[in-house]
Amino acid sequence: MRIAYITAGAAGMFCGSCMRDNTLASALIALGHDALLIPTYTPIRTDENDVSQSRVFFGGINVYLQEKFSLFRYTPRWFDRLLDFNWLLRFVSRFAVKTQASQLGDLTISMLQGELGHQAKEVDKLVDWLAADHRPQIVNLTNVILSGMVHRLRERLNVPILGSLQGDDIFLEMLPEPHKSKAIDLISKHCQEMQGFIATSRSYADFMSGYLRIPREKIDVVYPGINLKGHGSSFSARSVDGIARALNEERAVIGYLARICPEKGLHNLIDAFIRLRALGTPGKLRVSGWLGENNRAYFEEQKAKLANANLLADFEHIESPDHASKVRFLQSLDVLSVPTTYHEPKGLYVLEAWANGVPVVQPRHGSFPELIEATGGGVLVEPNDPDALALALRQMMEQPEERRRLGRLGYDAVHQRFDAATMARATMAVYERYVPAPVMH
Repeated sequence: MRIAYITAGAAGMFCGSCMRDNTLASALIALGHDALLIPTYTPIRTDENDVSQSRVFFGGINVYLQEKFSLFRYTPRWFDRLLDFNWLLRFVSRFAVKTQASQLGDLTISMLQGELGHQAKEVDKLVDWLAADHRPQIVNLTNVILSGMVHRLRERLNVPILGSLQGDDIFLEMLPEPHKSKAIDLISKHCQEMQGFIATSRSYADFMSGYLRIPREKIDVVYPGINLKGHGSSFSARSVDGIARALNEERAVIGYLARICPEKGLHNLIDAFIRLRALGTPGKLRVSGWLGENNRAYFEEQKAKLANANLLADFEHIESPDHASKVRFLQSLDVLSVPTTYHEPKGLYVLEAWANGVPVVQPRHGSFPELIEATGGGVLVEPNDPDALALALRQMMEQPEERRRLGRLGYDAVHQRFDAATMARATMAVYERYVPAPVMH
């Protein structure tokens, strides 16, 4: 099947949605499908082999200039291509990452107006390219904030268009009014032109059905899967060593692997770690993940709390790693916790922890209850409750055999049911309802 995925680059950040999109496209290609991953705004960034197209549509520089200056809405395409070079978009991304979502209201509305917005010619560039060079059998917008192009896509391509639901509300909730309400209304209208949707968890499907007024029966659920290459290679030895460390009363290691920002809840984990140590439980805390300049002050506040508690010596920050060093980081942990303040729709870092035999302690919201129910690889605590998190971590750290049991359950489940190939096959089962296989004579 020929599938066009239209995804959004995240201004140089490691983005969970981009990484899932890349993993899915890679797995579909491995299954023999023609999956084209098309970046918009900026090139995507992933710690695995990047299978996305080199050409970026809706290049961030052009989109911005067309919003601010009417002249750039009429410049020729050859001129626009000069501003869409990957190296230039990557360079500008270093500054764009500082932009808060709350500052993007007008631009978001214009983009959602599609062929009626200031970026109308960008819509036509992408649709013309797809019509001439790829002719997909199905188009999947990997977030519905891109849905401004839906009408033009349907008009020119006449193929089913699906939308992925994997975190759009997080951005939308950061928009100021009246932009937020207008954006939601526009997306809801565009969704009426789309044939179906794929959500990454039941809870998120239920939520987005109400949030965007999408009939629940139009939303399928396909759980995320990860590329297992490199993961779990030393699971057995690492687990045994972990038990030996705990039995020798050495300090267990708590880990955090996610973007460093308030919504991912690092402050909850820091507060819980301080409480944990106040209870007399020895332990270390290791933190890794993307840290943008707009969240630098937040991160320094968390370090200051540790310094005030005389715990900086037991804290280690590791810069956002490549794939090999990410696996090494995970294999150095005894337990992982990313206590998000929002309802996480995916939880890729939980799957990555389990792929290396590391149990998790997560808040009881979003996709976490579903994932832990499906695997048994961790425990749940009340959200935004550092005391409850501290007690759960304490129990985990003081029971090495239980840690290993939970880690083994997570490891087995990911390697059997939450790998990239399983995700790709489940996705194809959805697509085949919209694009039936040809009848062979």
